[in-house]
Amino acid sequence: MPILNHGIPHTLARTSFRAPKHVHSTRHLFTKSAPVERNPIRTALYTTAFVVSAGLFTVYYLDSRSALHRYVLTPIIRNILDPETGHKLAVKTLKSGLGPKDPVRDDERLKCQLWGEAVSNPIGLAAGFDKDGEAIDGLFDLGFGWVEIGSVTPKPQPGNPRPRMFRLDEDGAVINRYGFPSQGHSSVLARVRARIPTFFSGPDRAALREDSMLAVNLGKNKESPADSIDDFVAGVRTFGPYSDVLVVNVSSPNTPGLRGLQNKDVLERLLDGVTKARDELTPSPLTSRKPKVVLKIAPDLEKSQIIEMADVIRKSNIDGVIVSNTTIQRPKTLVNGQSSANKSEAGGLSGPPIKPFSLKALQTLRAHLPSSIPLIGCGGIASGKDALDYAKSGASMVQVYTSFGYDGVGACRRIKDELVDELAKEGKSWEQVVHEAVEQLSWKEPIPEKKPEPTVQQLISEAEELKTMLDKLGDEMRESTSA
Repeated sequence: MPILNHGIPHTLARTSFRAPKHVHSTRHLFTKSAPVERNPIRTALYTTAFVVSAGLFTVYYLDSRSALHRYVLTPIIRNILDPETGHKLAVKTLKSGLGPKDPVRDDERLKCQLWGEAVSNPIGLAAGFDKDGEAIDGLFDLGFGWVEIGSVTPKPQPGNPRPRMFRLDEDGAVINRYGFPSQGHSSVLARVRARIPTFFSGPDRAALREDSMLAVNLGKNKESPADSIDDFVAGVRTFGPYSDVLVVNVSSPNTPGLRGLQNKDVLERLLDGVTKARDELTPSPLTSRKPKVVLKIAPDLEKSQIIEMADVIRKSNIDGVIVSNTTIQRPKTLVNGQSSANKSEAGGLSGPPIKPFSLKALQTLRAHLPSSIPLIGCGGIASGKDALDYAKSGASMVQVYTSFGYDGVGACRRIKDELVDELAKEGKSWEQVVHEAVEQLSWKEPIPEKKPEPTVQQLISEAEELKTMLDKLGDEMRESTSA
């Protein structure tokens, strides 16, 4: 029956049974969405995963052996930053205390002796990386047995204009002409002293660590007279009480006239002056002794110059020699690659191409110095085999520089591990290799020739000759008297 017949108004019926339209919800700017229900288990899992991942990454980052450093971080820095900026970033990172560390104890085969003092391993860091002593402890944490800061000049100086450092990537080498940029004695001394705890009762080493040594490389201000030794004497007096070793750097090619101090007459005066200044120091309250003084020479000297220098060193009270600094030579073995244009830049070349020059200079010097004067090899050391080559040539320790820049914070540990493998092949320890080489190759005091003891027959013959001479003299006297 039609609905209208039951008394329902027509309009009401029409509106009541009209098909509903689709309703569109509209969100406005300030519309609040309904709160999402959080699952506490899921949140806990996410948080735990993040914490564990961050922790694992931190552990991985803080281990200097991690491939992350050699194959990821260091190449990235090398590709996006210029050499000097990358260098400064590395120093600041190690200074901050956030740098990686070498967590492995050194193998017993790596132990060495220097001036009767034990060092846990023979791998040192050469001067030039930490010029102002900012990251001493960060560098020791990487496993170096010797850390050398500087060169430090008496007065602050900016060094040469930038750019002053150039990579030769294909050769794993670097050319630098820094020119001794330094914050000066006062600033660096304050930083070195700030390391020392107020109440220190640790090892009697300026390194503040067992079996390690801290060296300070002494430089000369550019404005100082070329033949003056005063800057070096001032350096001895300033840093003597706070260092295990002082290094007299007369071999940088980037300070005009500096290499002239390697000439015999000036060198005699220099070595006499710095050793006297050292001897006049009172024993350090930190180490209870006076520092050793070491000379650092260039690899570009002629053989005759090295022999002449050895004669001066033997007559001095110098304690050792570092062989060598960078070279001004550009060997033909340098690769022609993308960075080959840098070969023409002025400055000192370091890295693997310099190894033949440094090794030859060390071998020459070893043959003309007694075993009591240790040599420290430096130049082109990038592997355990390189280090062993120097030991077999009579070096008591070695230093790295350029390979550290290319390989990153794990370079020291990698070289030590490779060296342990090389020593295992030899069936010897580092100390045994060094001792054999030094004893065999070092200069020895010439033994004066002894006159042979006369035989009885010789004595009789000489007596008869003397009797004949006396008889003849007597005859001549008698003839003279009778006349």
